[in-house]
Amino acid sequence: MSSEAWLVVAVVGVLVAAMLTGAVLLAVRVVRARRMLGELGGGGKVAFYGALIYAIFPVDLLPDPIYLDDIGVLAGALIYLTRLISKRRAASRPLPGRPGPPPADPGRIRRPVS
Repeated sequence: MSSEAWLVVAVVGVLVAAMLTGAVLLAVRVVRARRMLGELGGGGKVAFYGALIYAIFPVDLLPDPIYLDDIGVLAGALIYLTRLISKRRAASRPLPGRPGPPPADPGRIRRPVS
């Protein structure tokens, strides 16, 4: 093969490796986001499992050496799961101006009321 052909093969190999690395990193972030959610709603479960199955399943919109569609699906699921996490955290915080529940103090010694 000529040197130009080897250069094309090397560039394509680097691009495929970079796309595969990006897809794997996004999949890891989606799994970490799932751990933070705890109990998922129906939409969160569909987004999580659907994105992982789509990324792993060999039949895609684009052939598997081109991971752009996998990256897009994983990024969309990560955005959705991140929004669910932020909504859950916002719901657990008390509203401004309203007191929240009193903090638990397990080390406090209770004195008998006389």
